[in-house]
Amino acid sequence: MNDLQERLVRLNAMKRDVERRINAELRWGRLLREEVEKWLLDVQTVNDTMRDIDERMQNVSCFSRARLGKRVAQTVEQVEGIIERGRFPEALVIDNPSTAGVPFQSEHLEGETMVIEDIWNYLMSDEIGMIGVCGMGGIGKTTIVKHIYYQLLKETKPLFDKIIWVTVSKELSIPKLQQNLANAMNIVGLPESEPERVAVLMDKLGQRRYVLILDDVWKEFSLADVGIPKPTSSNGSKLVLTSRLIEVCRSMDCKVVKVPPLSNEESMNLFLKHAGRGVLKVPSLKEILDNVVKECDGLPLAIAVIAGSMKGIYNVEEWRNALRELRDHVRSVKDTDVEIYERLKFSFDRLGDLKIQSCFLYCSLYPEDYIIPRKELIECWIDEEFLGNGSRQELHDKGHTILNRLENNCLLEKVGRDIVKMHDVMRDTALYIKGSGSRFKVQSGIGLKELPSKQEWGEDLEKVSFMVNNVSEIPPHLSPNCEVLSTLLLQKNESLQRISESFFQHMHRLSILDLSYTNVKQLPTSVSNLEKLKALVLRRCYNLRYVPSLEKLEALRKLDLNRTAIEKVPKGLEMLSNLTYLNLCTESLKELPVAILPRLSCLQCLMLYVESSRIRMNGFDAARLTKLERFEGRFT
Repeated sequence: MNDLQERLVRLNAMKRDVERRINAELRWGRLLREEVEKWLLDVQTVNDTMRDIDERMQNVSCFSRARLGKRVAQTVEQVEGIIERGRFPEALVIDNPSTAGVPFQSEHLEGETMVIEDIWNYLMSDEIGMIGVCGMGGIGKTTIVKHIYYQLLKETKPLFDKIIWVTVSKELSIPKLQQNLANAMNIVGLPESEPERVAVLMDKLGQRRYVLILDDVWKEFSLADVGIPKPTSSNGSKLVLTSRLIEVCRSMDCKVVKVPPLSNEESMNLFLKHAGRGVLKVPSLKEILDNVVKECDGLPLAIAVIAGSMKGIYNVEEWRNALRELRDHVRSVKDTDVEIYERLKFSFDRLGDLKIQSCFLYCSLYPEDYIIPRKELIECWIDEEFLGNGSRQELHDKGHTILNRLENNCLLEKVGRDIVKMHDVMRDTALYIKGSGSRFKVQSGIGLKELPSKQEWGEDLEKVSFMVNNVSEIPPHLSPNCEVLSTLLLQKNESLQRISESFFQHMHRLSILDLSYTNVKQLPTSVSNLEKLKALVLRRCYNLRYVPSLEKLEALRKLDLNRTAIEKVPKGLEMLSNLTYLNLCTESLKELPVAILPRLSCLQCLMLYVESSRIRMNGFDAARLTKLERFEGRFT
């Protein structure tokens, strides 16, 4: 058993490394390899098997324990096989064979040839070690450098020992950058001590001739503080960074390469690629088409997104109106970044449907460059009631339809069969639309160790996202006055252990609360007073043993207790007559009052784990749940 546990620790460490590599490698037009997707599923399956074995070991006879011993031995072999398959020496992603919803392809870059040649020549020169690729958001910096990255992988193996890609993003964190760099170089077990981390990276990089690409740099930083040896003619290494700010490139002693806007001809070619060449068959559209393309100002992202919103439209009046609206968006502002956002907002406005617009804006609550599973996102939209009412299948069908539209309009990018991402400029646009400092407060995935002070929470906040951070405690003195707050996302703060009683005191309209993948052991009793709550998501809170009474939460539609440590269902479960989704898949459950389940007459999805030696299922009749569409039961 100890052998199995040790191997699982190794396997899960490998899984975290693979997930970080995935985040680094996924770019426009790239898809996760199927074998990688399957490997991640296999890791999840074997983790579930381990929990099942561990639970059974506590409650079986000597005879059954012997049988379990055989299962343990089989699982050890299975884990070893998964570890072996998870080394992945090659890239984790492949080119997307489909161009649907993908603005740029590395095979053909409209108008970027000269810039690519300049960068390539500097890389091959002994005199230049650091190159800064700069230009406004949406100009195509990442796309250009991605093209360089793959060309380097194909053509320069004798010249460079290692080609490394790391995304930096707006919120610069030296420890996070160090960890991402270590992951990209397959360095396992980076030390906790800052000087030791620097020494390890310096040593590993110093042994190789490398090309390090740092994408999306917003601030100057010291290479030495990270552990990156400065590229020189003597060591033969190179550093390429991309930034919207030319000052950053200059302050880091880079040879600056500016990415210019596309010419009118290049812009038209790219526009027609996404809108379709059918518009050329309508002579009366030519002048309007020319003017629409000019309004895109040579920005590849804006061209792709605006063209996507006009695809399949051949009506002159609609094109003329679109041109007028686009001009109105751009003429009203002078700030360069805001001009970009207003061009992209034009396509957002053309979505027309408020629900689809809400679905798009919701994606900005995730961290920058975050991989978002389609099904997870659709479930969130259902919780928010963006998709209206209906059966679960109908709602998922609506969700997939909306996702397809957002992908085809280039507002989201498809990076896997079941995965999407939001371009960083599109995310900035979404946050701009909601208004800086109001309604949305998004500080997700930036390494927060504590939540903002009470004064930093606006009274008009509607949605708050602190997901994917390192918050360990919500202290008693933090009780934000957020009377209109509807959504609070705290999931994947894996260090979070304690939430004070006062935290939810002034959140009377809270509708969505997600604490999944945290380390909380109990919820404060103040949760019992959140009478507007519609979704309480606690999945994989592995140490959660206590959930207070839910009897007042009559509006609750979703309760997810998957893989928690609760031993009995929360008090008041029978009062949740509006519940449509209930997940009680947890091996620790010792009491399951099945007689109350038929009282939950609106249930569409019911997931149960039942250990027959402890729980009797007498009286449970799934047929009495007339709206039930999905039932997953594990009976042993």
